[in-house]
Amino acid sequence: MASEPFDKRTGWIWYDGAFVPWQDAQVHVLTHGLHYGSCVFEGERAYGGEIFKLDEHTTRLKESARLLDFEIPYSEAEINAACRELLAKQKLSDAYLRPVAWRGSDMMGVSAQANQIHLAIAAWEWPSYFDPAERLKGIRIGMAKYRRPDPQTAPSTSKAAGLYMICTISKHAAEREGYADALMLDWRGLVAECTGANIFFVKDGVIHTPLADAFLNGITRRTVIDLARRHGIEVVERAIQPEELESFDECFITGTAAEVTPVSEIAGRHYQPGPVTKTLFEDYMAEVQPKKATADAAA
Repeated sequence: MASEPFDKRTGWIWYDGAFVPWQDAQVHVLTHGLHYGSCVFEGERAYGGEIFKLDEHTTRLKESARLLDFEIPYSEAEINAACRELLAKQKLSDAYLRPVAWRGSDMMGVSAQANQIHLAIAAWEWPSYFDPAERLKGIRIGMAKYRRPDPQTAPSTSKAAGLYMICTISKHAAEREGYADALMLDWRGLVAECTGANIFFVKDGVIHTPLADAFLNGITRRTVIDLARRHGIEVVERAIQPEELESFDECFITGTAAEVTPVSEIAGRHYQPGPVTKTLFEDYMAEVQPKKATADAAA
């Protein structure tokens, strides 16, 4: 299943209010979202049949669209219901969900104010984002050539498809060099994030993470910060210079797909997955489990 092309799979996709066969969920080649990047999306995970932080993801999806100057024609409640119905129709328990909204093909050109806004949701089984064996010992990360843009040049708090162009370029380059991912700086030269995940460092038991002022403040990022503070672990959100990378003891990344993944190297700088990383890895995996299942297990 993992090697099967996504457009050749079977099942159902929720598309503009109806379930359509997977292979029939198509858009026209002159779709505005394809040509001009007027597209936003979410990445969500289901564990034990429940979608983790669904409300937060849907709120961010609607806000991302608003930042790109369009309104998704469905309420948050309707989108949440569609996600849950799709998960059940696909007969999935542990899965990845991808809601995506875009401007259609009614008009072609930079201005497309009359274009219909579409919304689709797909769901499929999702293995570990990184190789499981590699993940446990810590992944290796390279340095990206491109930088996260100044928020005054792009809507950096939106999960907009166009903002991932440099992420794809950077991850491809890193993989060709034998790395699993790439660390991106921001336009000021400060440490920002990886291509699809936020980054954290540990020094003397204190967590340090870049201020989310030039990149997406991830839902997993916020969850992990909360988990750390519940343990009494100090979390410092601040500007981090690249020169500081060698001074940290531990490093890990977070994201819906990556969850909590230890990092063993950033372009020749080495880290040892340690107690803070291990604690947050275990806490996060416990946090995402459905609360009813957790209660039943404890009974």
